[in-house]
Amino acid sequence: LDYLRQDIVLLMAETKDGIDRVRKIVQDLKDFSRVDHALEWQWADLHRCLDSTLNVVNNEIKYKADVVKEYGDLAEVECLPSQLNQVFLNLLVNAAHALDAGTRGTITLRTGQDGEQVWIEVADTGCGIDPENLQRIFDPFFTTKPPGQGTGLGLSLSYGIVKKHGGRIDVSSELARGTTFRVVLPLRQAAGNRV
Repeated sequence: LDYLRQDIVLLMAETKDGIDRVRKIVQDLKDFSRVDHALEWQWADLHRCLDSTLNVVNNEIKYKADVVKEYGDLAEVECLPSQLNQVFLNLLVNAAHALDAGTRGTITLRTGQDGEQVWIEVADTGCGIDPENLQRIFDPFFTTKPPGQGTGLGLSLSYGIVKKHGGRIDVSSELARGTTFRVVLPLRQAAGNRV
C-alpha cells in the first residue's frame, strides 16, 4: 500500500505529461494541415508554421539531428499556410535524409525579413549535393535517393508552391559539408497570385 501511494503520484504526473504531449501533437497536426482553411489566402506567423511542422516530422529528425532555431523578427505573411507547411516538411525531411548514418548532424532553421520580403532557411550538415545535380533538383521525379526511398516530387512540388506565392527557392551546397535551402516570399500577395 505504501508503494502504491508513492507510485500513484508519479503515474499521475506521467499521465498528465503524456496527455499534454498528445494535445500538442493533435494541435500541431491541425495547424499543419489547416483543413478548414486549406485554399484560403490568409495572414500567418511562419514561425508557428515551422514549429508545428517540426513537431509533425519530429520522429524523422530526432534520432539524426539537433535542430537549431535562429529565428529573426518576421511580420505575418499573406499565404496558403498548409501549402507552405508542405514546403517546410519537404525541406526538413530532405535535410534529415542528407545526414550521414551513424553521425548526428545539425539542421538549422533561420528566418529574417528584408523590406517587403521574408526568408526562411533550412540548412543541414549532411552530404551536400553534387554540383552536376544542382541544376536538376527541382525537376519532377529527379531523386538521388535509392529506389523505394523517394519519389523525386518533394522539391518539385515545393518549387511550384513557392512560385505560386510569388517567391523563389535558392540553394547552396558543398559536398561533405551540407546544403542550405532559402525560401524567399513576399509579405503580401499580388492580386494575380491569389488565383
